[in-house]
Amino acid sequence: MSHLSIIGTGNMGQAIAAVAGRGGHTVQLLGENDLDTPATGDIVVLAVPYPAVGSVLEQRADQLEGKIVVDITNPLNFETFDELTVPSDSSAAAEIAAQLPGSRVVKAFNTTFAGTLAAGEVGDLTTTVLIAGDDADAKSTLAGVVASGGLKAIDAGALKRAREMEALGFLQISLAANEKVSWTGGFGVVA
Repeated sequence: MSHLSIIGTGNMGQAIAAVAGRGGHTVQLLGENDLDTPATGDIVVLAVPYPAVGSVLEQRADQLEGKIVVDITNPLNFETFDELTVPSDSSAAAEIAAQLPGSRVVKAFNTTFAGTLAAGEVGDLTTTVLIAGDDADAKSTLAGVVASGGLKAIDAGALKRAREMEALGFLQISLAANEKVSWTGGFGVVA
């Protein structure tokens, strides 16, 4: 069993904690007031908005050394909901990985909404979590957590695939913000 530290206690952090809990994994939820509490998990999930990632990394970089770090962010412009804020040839995950060279960074959970994680379903389909990263063991470990919680996991490839995952997450958020799909719906994968 894995031990997860989830930095961020919002809807996504709580939904990921529930998935991990269903799989029998232990979870440490860390909020804004827990800066003095170290992240003790072997998997650390960054469940904060992308603009907050910089301060989290600044405060906790030493705690993330050697750990699997899961970036769930979608780096979109929250003022306009009209663009991603990272260069078109990069991703939030790539930028995080560059700041954490001693960590095993993976991208996951950004193409699902909290409601579909908690429910375990998107319509009639089991919720699928896409996982991208350059460390096969890190991806496999996270996929095991996802699967043990009753969801499907798909290895989406190398960390460079995070760029496409972030575009997909951005599209889904844009559709929901414009009331084209519900926040409890979203994209499903049939494999």
